[in-house]
Amino acid sequence: MKRSMQKGFTLIELMIVVAIIGILAAVALPAYQDYTAKAQVTTALAEISGAKVNIDDKLGQGIIAADATALSGNTLPVLDLLGFKAATSSRCSAYTSAVAVTGAASISCTMKGGTDVDGTIIKWTRTAGTGVWACTTNVIQKLIPKTCTLDAAIVV
Repeated sequence: MKRSMQKGFTLIELMIVVAIIGILAAVALPAYQDYTAKAQVTTALAEISGAKVNIDDKLGQGIIAADATALSGNTLPVLDLLGFKAATSSRCSAYTSAVAVTGAASISCTMKGGTDVDGTIIKWTRTAGTGVWACTTNVIQKLIPKTCTLDAAIVV
């Protein structure tokens, strides 16, 4: 008697492979979404970080009330003085700056992105006396960059 060789996979073997792929996908997709959202927050932070140098430069040169007013707001002429080429970007639906003669300043971004990021704010704030910049945001805790702290009551 001749025995025939088995060719292919049985139905049970195929079902096991499909189940394993399903489990891996169930774990991988939420992790991927978290990484994507965290990248969106980090990119928004990077976009506003350059303005810190421009604000420090202007404050270092000494400013009067008219200069502080010219550096405060969210219009394109104001943002252009801080180094922004547009009033919005792919990561920020709005930028807002505030500069005071005392040396206090802030620059913020209202973020665009996935559901965990869209509409949240990330902000650099400069302390008047020390000139130290601090980052705050109201995005969910797991997405906050290491240089930032959570501030649920943050305003633009």
